[in-house]
Amino acid sequence: MSAIDIHHPHRLPMPRARAVAQQVADKLVDRFGVECRWSDDVLDFSRAGVDGSIALRPGEVHVTARLGFLFAAMQGPIEAEIRRVLGTHFG
Repeated sequence: MSAIDIHHPHRLPMPRARAVAQQVADKLVDRFGVECRWSDDVLDFSRAGVDGSIALRPGEVHVTARLGFLFAAMQGPIEAEIRRVLGTHFG
């Protein structure tokens, strides 16, 4: 199983960071059928072959994901897309 572990800085107030993370989660649900749920300031997501979390902290977003066998081959493009989305939404 492959893993993704990304730390990305942000300057958003926590309520705004949570709203942005929810927007990203809504897109994951629509595009990939991912299931999401909040636990405090951590948004857990999963679907067959992928599970992970988006943890919000003051000044940082921490994204982790475990990729199953089929998604492991696409780890590079998946990680690049996560970094792009974080840069777009969290600056």
